[in-house]
Amino acid sequence: MIELPDLVTGGLAAGTLSALALTGGLLRARRRQTRQRAEIAALRTRLDGSLKAFTAEVEHLASRRVPAAARRVAHPHVAVPGPLQPLTVGTPLGIALENVVLALQAETAAQRTSVDAAAQAGMRGAVREIQAALYRLQDALRGLQQRYDDPELAQTLFRLDHENEQSLRRAQVTAVVCGAWVGLAREESHLVDAVTGGQARLAGYHRVQVHNHLEPGTALVSHAVEPVAIIVAELLDNALRHSAPDTDVVVSLEHVHHGVCVTIDDAGLGMTLDERERAQRLVAGDEPILLTELGDPPRMGLAAIGRLTRQFDLGVDVSSTSPYGGVRAVLRVETHLLSHLDPADRPPAASAPRTTRTARKALLDPPGPSHAYGAETGAPETATGHHEPRDEDDGLPQRRRRTRPATPAPAQTPARAAERRPARSPEEAAAALGALQSGTAAARAAVANTGAGASGETPADHIDQTDDEEGAAR
Repeated sequence: MIELPDLVTGGLAAGTLSALALTGGLLRARRRQTRQRAEIAALRTRLDGSLKAFTAEVEHLASRRVPAAARRVAHPHVAVPGPLQPLTVGTPLGIALENVVLALQAETAAQRTSVDAAAQAGMRGAVREIQAALYRLQDALRGLQQRYDDPELAQTLFRLDHENEQSLRRAQVTAVVCGAWVGLAREESHLVDAVTGGQARLAGYHRVQVHNHLEPGTALVSHAVEPVAIIVAELLDNALRHSAPDTDVVVSLEHVHHGVCVTIDDAGLGMTLDERERAQRLVAGDEPILLTELGDPPRMGLAAIGRLTRQFDLGVDVSSTSPYGGVRAVLRVETHLLSHLDPADRPPAASAPRTTRTARKALLDPPGPSHAYGAETGAPETATGHHEPRDEDDGLPQRRRRTRPATPAPAQTPARAAERRPARSPEEAAAALGALQSGTAAARAAVANTGAGASGETPADHIDQTDDEEGAAR
């Protein structure tokens, strides 16, 4: 039987052990609570730091990155800043912020294009009205030119018509940039006429020298005539504006393997590399054209060229330097846009420069009918093997003119004499016409003085005789 003291001792021992165990548990719980509080404090500190960093990133996004991204849509050279904390790059937060920038740029570009399209549509409608009014004014001025013969009035009307032509060119270029059609439907024309037509639309047309090295009859198909004239006018306008007023702009028309090239060289200051690259992008027509990208006031010449080159399959290059230190612009017209017109049936305009191919063709080709522009229809005379020295102006060999007798040989028929008649220059033709008129007047005076019956000849006989003498002299 257990005694009471032993029982009490055992109870005390058990109580002590329980108290020790409880005390140890409380100590462990307190230490664990202390660690948890420390961890919570650390997490709270990190959360506060993350919140501050996130707030700073968002503020940086709103104040720096978003405005720069919006400006970059219109100005590609603007740099968009990165995240404020470099460690953010590649994290979910950094990726999300970058997506915000990209979405903003895409939406800004779309809205900018939409607004610009609306502006172009409005301007296109306004320019149509201006073009119609200018065309009516042009018709009225030309009607006055045909009605009145007074030299001073004619000169005034010519100046007004030329000013109206320049205003019409500006309106036409604006319409083309805004997506309108060129505004004119023309028939097939000589390419040199399209070039001189573009030249005539400029204020400084007298400073342009055109050298025509094309084959006679080289022409453009109908739908390419007006675009070529517009492009040439704009290229010449740039050349005239950016070169000194006492210098000339040289235009050369040459045949190339795949068509014809119109080369324009000026003696201006030229362009920097950035300007040349931007101009080449505009004339290539590969990128969409926005009015907001053309400056203030907008410079629409190169943009109009880009529209036309893309629409009509033409090629323009402005990336070269001219031999005179300025800019060389080259318009390339492909073979499928070229045609041929018979110069005898439809000669170029009288003001168009003559082609240098005429003399070379007359020298190398066998004798036969000549249809070169500016020459009479007839075969060149039989070659004698002797030619004049090369002319100092164009370096082309010239055929020696043979001296003809005053009257044709009896064995020659009039048709044979007409075939052997050489080509005449405009000055010779004018002199011959004047001599013919003088001879006719002299014959009529002689008939009036001597009387038709005294000599047995009629006035018609005198006139025919005078014509034969003038033909023999020619």
